Amino acid sequence: MFNDQLLAGRRILVTGGGTGLGKAMAARFLQLGAEVHICGRRKIVCDETATELMDQHGGRVISHGVDIRNAMAVDEMIEQIWTAGPLTDLINNAAGNFVSRTQDLSPRGFDAVANIVMHGTFYVTHAVGRRWIAGKQRGNVVSITVTWVRNGSPFVVPSAMSKSAIHAMTMSLAMEWGRYGIRLNTIAPGEIPTEGMSKRLNPNDEPGARTIARNPMGRVGKMEELQNLAVFLISGGCDWINGETIAMDGAQALATGGNFYELREWSDADWQRARDAISKQNEKDRAARG
Repeated sequence: MFNDQLLAGRRILVTGGGTGLGKAMAARFLQLGAEVHICGRRKIVCDETATELMDQHGGRVISHGVDIRNAMAVDEMIEQIWTAGPLTDLINNAAGNFVSRTQDLSPRGFDAVANIVMHGTFYVTHAVGRRWIAGKQRGNVVSITVTWVRNGSPFVVPSAMSKSAIHAMTMSLAMEWGRYGIRLNTIAPGEIPTEGMSKRLNPNDEPGARTIARNPMGRVGKMEELQNLAVFLISGGCDWINGETIAMDGAQALATGGNFYELREWSDADWQRARDAISKQNEKDRAARG
């Protein structure tokens, strides 16, 4: 549905762009003619993704290693990008989450999510947005949130709080920065299975199984659906969309709340199995980082 050069001349930063949803969105922007920047804590992963995407689609992908929890490091990265010209679009995708009974959370566990999702998203948005304003440049910000910013969710309280903060930031800055030609919107996708996140959010199930059983449309989401919605929101197809959160979940939030309320049925043994599975996934990720 999109012209092959729809995004020609655009310079787009995707946080958490080395894997999962971020990688998929970066690939689609590249296919449509954009110069794409991706960033993540593991620069080697971003480097490998950049090479892979350019081999597949041509174009230009620039990778950056940055911990978005560090505001100074974020500002340095954005300043480096700006030396070759301003970004035109920002995709706030970097996140972290895991299921846990809240009484079992440690402050460190809470901060592991909140520092990436809430603080990191603000640091990147602020660093980009203030440069757009100073340069009198228009821009788009699209952030990935969740449907439960509207109704909360048990057992993922750090994420529910942090994603709600992004939801509030989006509405607030849409009003504050709209006069500068800067738009902010969010996408709240239902489950689109990715290995790491599925094992942290559904550690006792096959990826997608719970969604398929409960979703009104009887399936999980597709990467291309997320890709197409992200492209549309930055494309100029309707620049009067501003400050909105668009759910893309097959109406699951309407039907079931779209959250983790059903985990109230888990036993102590279920929670122990979940902790073990999440720890195993964390160890696998650490081993992959070397």
